[in-house]
Amino acid sequence: MFANINWADIGQATFDTLVMLAGSLGFSVLLGLPLGVILFLTGRGQLLANPAANAALSFAVNVLRSVPFVILLIVMIPLTMLLVGTSLGVAGAVPPLVVGAAPFYARLVETALREVDPGVVEAGQAMGATPRQIVFGVLLPEALPGIVAGATVTAIALVSYTAMAGVVGAGGLGDLAIRFGYQRFQTDVMVVTVLLLLVLVQGLQWAGDRLVIKLSRR
Repeated sequence: MFANINWADIGQATFDTLVMLAGSLGFSVLLGLPLGVILFLTGRGQLLANPAANAALSFAVNVLRSVPFVILLIVMIPLTMLLVGTSLGVAGAVPPLVVGAAPFYARLVETALREVDPGVVEAGQAMGATPRQIVFGVLLPEALPGIVAGATVTAIALVSYTAMAGVVGAGGLGDLAIRFGYQRFQTDVMVVTVLLLLVLVQGLQWAGDRLVIKLSRR
């Protein structure tokens, strides 16, 4: 049943997928979290309302979110080469993964912040808190469960992105599934890679849900 399976290749591909996921998720959160906060703060009726800045940021975020990831992979090859020196392998996959996921996560952060009770913010303002104090002392702590849930959704989206990155030779389970499972008609390789991706997604969702529940009880 598993005559075509090379477990060493499976192990390496799994490791590559995990590295791509960890690196791209980390950078996506680092970029997407402040971007989401800025989108929220510059929105109408918010602390730092600025319609022009908000419209410009929203447009940029929407443009990046609207580009299909496979196309983004190809379009970003020159920039990826400039940043990391290669468009192949794990290193070559991280920049497009981040560009594809950071705007998505920013919107999730913005949504989480919008769900914070306005009364809490008004109470902070009444006590003379500065915008910085309100952001770090009120908004982010109150929205933390939603922000973590958004990170979980982003991580799962990145799993599918890493699989698609195999189209351009990024490595990982997606690359293995394409080269062996699809191009060489090795169904057993395809089945194993899909099962591993399924386990990875289930594990991420389970861990994210447990963390959100724990944060919500604080």
